[in-house]
Amino acid sequence: MKFTAENIAAFLNGQVEGEASIEVNNISKIEEGKKGTLSFLANPKYESYIYSTESSIVLVNNNLKLQKPVSCTLIRVDDAYKSFALLLEVYQQGQKQQSVGVDERASVQEGSKLGENIYIGEFSVVCRNAKIGDNVKIYPQVYVGNNVEIGSNTILYPGVRVYSDCKIGDDCIIHSGAVIGADGFGFAPQMDDEHKKVPQVGNVIIEDFVEIGANTTVDRATMGSTIIRKGAKLDNLIQIAHNVEIGERTFIAAQTGISGSTKIGRLCLIGGQVGFSGHINIADEVKIGAQTGIANHIKEKGAVVQGTPAISLINFQKSSIVFKTLPDLRREVYHLKREIEDLKKNSEK
Repeated sequence: MKFTAENIAAFLNGQVEGEASIEVNNISKIEEGKKGTLSFLANPKYESYIYSTESSIVLVNNNLKLQKPVSCTLIRVDDAYKSFALLLEVYQQGQKQQSVGVDERASVQEGSKLGENIYIGEFSVVCRNAKIGDNVKIYPQVYVGNNVEIGSNTILYPGVRVYSDCKIGDDCIIHSGAVIGADGFGFAPQMDDEHKKVPQVGNVIIEDFVEIGANTTVDRATMGSTIIRKGAKLDNLIQIAHNVEIGERTFIAAQTGISGSTKIGRLCLIGGQVGFSGHINIADEVKIGAQTGIANHIKEKGAVVQGTPAISLINFQKSSIVFKTLPDLRREVYHLKREIEDLKKNSEK
């Protein structure tokens, strides 16, 4: 399907600069632009490409000041990144094939309740007494355990595993390979140096509008619930241990590991490969840099930290400068030490 610059601008409440009737039928990155495609420019680092791109239409911010003429048609909007994201969402919905119904090769066990307009793909299993809301999409090879509850408009991509008694809210997206509700890592030391497994009898509760990335694992609680609050977004390859609580609209990047019973506040931003000790609390709106080690509570709302152990970002940046000069400092100290020793020897003569 083709859209004109005029159509797109009307949808985004933007202003056209250039040929309003020019058409596009696909999207592209601005540095790889092709005729008939739409791109966007939000990051100033990419501004040079707007003067050479072959994209037919480019979304730009209202405040962009051009340094020279461009060959593409511009659509000026308040926020080019947000506007492009909105167009991508519409584009994706148009590309998707909307499947409905239960495939004959799927298994839906007794006592399960299925909502309206749902899709359950081939070789998926919905176990006893599960409750599936309206408009849910369960793609092939998904496992939904006994007594699981899944809210309306939620999507489970191929290979998702949801263990028994877990609850998933409305409008959630769980990507392939994610495991929800596996046992927490609980073992009790014994007198004979063996370790006895502690039964994990809790569950996982995922509230509305949560997205969980591919191969991320969220362990069930020992008792009670592991909770992912409303609007939280988890990247791929994250480990959430038993009885952890993630606050509303907190974002966590890939390869982060959160130990048991840690509580993370709302609106936090957590970089990749961050490690959390267990039984600690993180305040609201905290920002944590990549590869940080968090061993203690962070009580200050809005704190920005990095490093292992974690320190304030400003101190970490200052320390990084020192780290780079340590070899030179070592040589200077060595030479000063030799000079002091020579001075002592001369004074003794």
